[in-house]
Amino acid sequence: TKSDKKNDPSDYLDKSQKQAKDFWDQVVKPFDQQNKNASSSSSPSSSSSSSSSSSSSSSGKPLPFWMIPALFAVVTGAVYVISEFTTLEMHSFQYLSNELFETQHEKIDRIVVEGNRAHVYMKEHPRYPECTIHTGDRETFEKKLIHAQRDLGIPPSKLVPVIWSDESSSPGILLPMILLGIWVFIAMADFKQKGNSSLFESMGPINSLAKRAKFGGKRPKIAFADVAGLEEAKEECMEFVSFLKDPKKYSRLGARIPKGALLVGPPGTGKTLLAKAIAGESRVPFYSIAGSEFMELFVGVGPARVRKLFKEAQESAPSIIFIDEIDSVGGKRSQSNIGGNEEKDNTLNQLLVEMDGFGTHEEVIVFAGTNRVDMLDPALLRAGRFDRQITVGLPDIKGRRAIFNVHLRPLTTTLDKDTVAKKMATLTPGMSGADIANVCNEAALIAARNKKEEVDMQSFEQAVERVLGGLEKRSTVLSKEERKKVAYHEAGHAVVGWFLEHADPLLKVSIVPRGSSALGYAQLQTSDRFLMTKEQLMDQMCLALGGRVAELMHFGEVSSGAQDDLEKVTQSAYSQVMMYGLNEKIGPLSYPSSEESQVEKIYSQATSHMIDMEARKIIASAFEKTTNLLEEKKDLVMKVGEELLEKEVLSRDDMILLAGPRPFKQTTTYDEFLDASIAPTKEGETEEKEEKEKKRKRRK
Repeated sequence: TKSDKKNDPSDYLDKSQKQAKDFWDQVVKPFDQQNKNASSSSSPSSSSSSSSSSSSSSSGKPLPFWMIPALFAVVTGAVYVISEFTTLEMHSFQYLSNELFETQHEKIDRIVVEGNRAHVYMKEHPRYPECTIHTGDRETFEKKLIHAQRDLGIPPSKLVPVIWSDESSSPGILLPMILLGIWVFIAMADFKQKGNSSLFESMGPINSLAKRAKFGGKRPKIAFADVAGLEEAKEECMEFVSFLKDPKKYSRLGARIPKGALLVGPPGTGKTLLAKAIAGESRVPFYSIAGSEFMELFVGVGPARVRKLFKEAQESAPSIIFIDEIDSVGGKRSQSNIGGNEEKDNTLNQLLVEMDGFGTHEEVIVFAGTNRVDMLDPALLRAGRFDRQITVGLPDIKGRRAIFNVHLRPLTTTLDKDTVAKKMATLTPGMSGADIANVCNEAALIAARNKKEEVDMQSFEQAVERVLGGLEKRSTVLSKEERKKVAYHEAGHAVVGWFLEHADPLLKVSIVPRGSSALGYAQLQTSDRFLMTKEQLMDQMCLALGGRVAELMHFGEVSSGAQDDLEKVTQSAYSQVMMYGLNEKIGPLSYPSSEESQVEKIYSQATSHMIDMEARKIIASAFEKTTNLLEEKKDLVMKVGEELLEKEVLSRDDMILLAGPRPFKQTTTYDEFLDASIAPTKEGETEEKEEKEKKRKRRK
């Protein structure tokens, strides 16, 4: 049984009224009085004493940001206290019939049903519920009320009145309304104090999002000597450095330095590093921000941050602004302002005005980086904003050697670092500067994991395999038959690449599983090709089909292991027919691929059928050529496959012992770099001397 001593609901009301009064006296009333003093001090008739001016300046300060959380906490506590007496303990219907109806029936004033709750009010305190009963089904609860009172012998005239209400007395909606009212009150008061041009600028918490943004402004310590493999891009940026160091050299001739430059290139090629080097060489402040940082939850923050960024840069001019991934804010403007497009367009408009508008900033150069220049708005690319587009592409073999020399400096090794850089440049075709830095770091980690005193060549080779092929998974257990199929599959690739002139020859092949699904791994000597002939494309397709043909030839069946190879072959065949104009039947036409085309196909159904048939013919021709080659070299495929089963890993030297030297004698830069131990030729020495002389003159 419950105790008869119960809290009087009026105590809760008095307590909540007292807290509300304290809140008004301590927070709202002083703030309102401060507002009145500010307005009276700003009137023409007010005296201009020193004390009044000081109080006016203090009252004109914006409201601190911490005031909103404080008000939120106070109001939440007050609402909780007010709702405390309404959140009563939930009872069952048995408590109502056995306790209240039997002993206190005459004291019950009414029962109010709201949803699945019934509040029992007593005649002593008709304003506050005594308890809450769980009702369940509405009709069943009404019948149970009548039957419970009739069983006690209560006449119909004295039955407790029941009021059915769909309204809820829950104060949950009260809190958001109070907070919204307080927020608007503060904004209006701040609006009157500071005389802002818009109510948005009075929203202290929102406006502070733009004010709190930090853009740097420090001078980077990076120089052009730290940027390797980007010689053409560095030459292009020299004019910006020369202008920032000596602007009078150009102004006296009437020349105008470009307002900005757009650095375009794949990810990891060094766009941000190049911008830092420009700022470091010119010794000016450097402000950087990502394009996505302009966008926030609140409307108007993006344009405010753009204004703040250019204002800070102008105050410390000459300076450099770098916006990374500008395509996130500088994309083409849409025709309809739906969702977040309007905010994004407003931010872009503000950026366009700051770069070249009525308030154009002099001696502030804007650099931006992107790998999606096709998505940018044309107004952003026009002359006067981004005057130049500097392409920062993937480095070639000489560029990779220079980048390796930079990242090999901090590594501990007794090897000749330039020799290592030469050899590693041949093993990493298509890698960016970030990938090369990752390879060097992985090599150091592998050496430390194996408890070596220095980073040796084996660690570098393992690092390349780790980055290209993925993590080695020796825990994957293959059956004897599967392992043999993988070995012969990789042997087919190796033999085809060795005896086709335009195919990439083997550097290393392994049947140790790597990555998520690869059961074998082949590292090829890929060269930097910029043009491909029909014969070269055919040899590359034969190289990809070598594994599947070897499986069919030696096991009489094929497996699903050639999926990636077939994807490459299919893409190459369709590209020859649709895009490169290398098919005689289709002719010199180029159709966009399905990924590039945003609309329906621009060719007929008959042409589509013809494209399919011609692509099939090319693949069938490549399959036949591969089959003829491997039929001729069938014994060699078996020999390489069995050697792989025994050693698991074969290198280029092992392939020379098994198959002899490649029958194609050609001297390329790759061959010179691959044998990194050979001495440089006289021509090579002359070129290096000329390059060093150019660099010395450039520094001078």
